[in-house]
Amino acid sequence: MTQHCGVVAIVGAPNAGKSTLVNALVGQKVAIVSPKAQTTRAKLLGIAIEDQAQLLLVDTPGIFTPERRLDRAMVAAAWEGAEGADLIALVVDAKGGIGPKVQTVIDSLAGRKERKILILNKVDVADKPRLLGHAAKLNQSGLFEETYFISASTGDGVPELKANLAKAMPESAWHFPEDQVSDATERMIAAEVTREQIYLQLHAELPYASAVETEKY
Repeated sequence: MTQHCGVVAIVGAPNAGKSTLVNALVGQKVAIVSPKAQTTRAKLLGIAIEDQAQLLLVDTPGIFTPERRLDRAMVAAAWEGAEGADLIALVVDAKGGIGPKVQTVIDSLAGRKERKILILNKVDVADKPRLLGHAAKLNQSGLFEETYFISASTGDGVPELKANLAKAMPESAWHFPEDQVSDATERMIAAEVTREQIYLQLHAELPYASAVETEKY
């Protein structure tokens, strides 16, 4: 059987559910998740297999208008992750709607040559008329080849999305062994899991400039 392999850049505004989607597509946890915006700070590669296709899923930081130096670095990392991708998947929080942050991403995508699809996430908590209205408005841009309605947290719509992503990948040998699910090192994973728990346990006490350094694991 002919193998297929390609890069899918998962982009969107903060808290759209990008990391949750990457985890759902991979089938296990490879990216940390928390309710705090900008939990993802650097691009991470999740690796998923679907039939004869290997999907290289770039989980990128949320895209927004940066104000601080850390913000600028995160947004730069997001667009770096999208550079040269076979497909860019814009994830939009269907419940949150289309605000200035989503429009910022749309405006930035307009000048890019990569193929693009639209993913409306969190459909389990969004009412249908509002959902369809968001889809119609976002597709007025003419940027997207396909639109998908999913819930990354419940898995609704994810199998269909994964199957169609696989069909869109170019013919190519796989870049990673079949049992590898991420490009992260063990030390990086340990630091990220620690940071996830800090975010989940601490709230107003936590400075966003916090970083985790793993000394022993």
